[in-house]
Amino acid sequence: MTLSGDTAAGRLAIIAGGGLLPSYVAEAARAAGENPVIVALKDESDRRWEGYDHAVVGIGDFAALDGLFNRYGVGRVVMSGSVRRRPEWREVRPTLRILMKVPAAIRTLLSGGDDTVLQMVIRLIEGNGRRVVGAHEIAPDLLAAVGPLGALAPGEEDRRDIARAAEAAEMLGRLDVGQGAVSIGGRVVAMEGLEGTDEMLERVTGLRAAGRISPRRRGALVKICKPQQDIRADLPAIGASTVFNAKKAGLAGIAVEAGRSLVLDRAGVIRAADEAGLFVCGIDRGLPAWGLE
Repeated sequence: MTLSGDTAAGRLAIIAGGGLLPSYVAEAARAAGENPVIVALKDESDRRWEGYDHAVVGIGDFAALDGLFNRYGVGRVVMSGSVRRRPEWREVRPTLRILMKVPAAIRTLLSGGDDTVLQMVIRLIEGNGRRVVGAHEIAPDLLAAVGPLGALAPGEEDRRDIARAAEAAEMLGRLDVGQGAVSIGGRVVAMEGLEGTDEMLERVTGLRAAGRISPRRRGALVKICKPQQDIRADLPAIGASTVFNAKKAGLAGIAVEAGRSLVLDRAGVIRAADEAGLFVCGIDRGLPAWGLE
């Protein structure tokens, strides 16, 4: 079985950043009969890729990337995993086609917001006739659905925190800054920046320890897509580590946008949430009360 017959359009390449997502995408592709090529980003990818055709490419090395795609006959590309840093201008190795777009493309790569940069990278990849597809198209089972994932569901106070944090996360996303926010007792206490979700939750843990947040109020973490986001790249994602850090921060649970967020190791997330006494649920901005009532 192949993915909708798309192998006829060229081999699949997975650009692999950090974290678990690239591994899940690679496994799902193999299960569907694909033979993916792994492009591990230098100093970002933290997986071992034995058993796959793979190569390590520096961030910003578009010349090497294009050569690799030509070598393996790549027609489709998935961008997956986290990228912790932007390349320095000295690391950018453009192709002739990209040189024709300088300085706009390089300026965007070095200083644009995350979503702006991803849209630019997608355009550059597709400019050579290849197609960028979303991780959720290769591994659809990772997508969150509306409602509780585990044994617990959010209560009335939790739903107020979810709505408040979702509102803050949506506003933050419009600024192309982050995808997550934490609300406790109806008050937004943290919003995600460049540090990422886990570090944001560490800040909440520190605020509790310092007495800046009431120990009697629990609160919720919400992660949603940026309103303008191209869903083929950088979908919000949670894993078991998110649950552990939410527990350390004293939260009641986590809500993610259904159909536009990924749950990595779903069984592990559910087990961790149930053991920690936290809810994990999917919400939908198109439904009344985000689908929670």
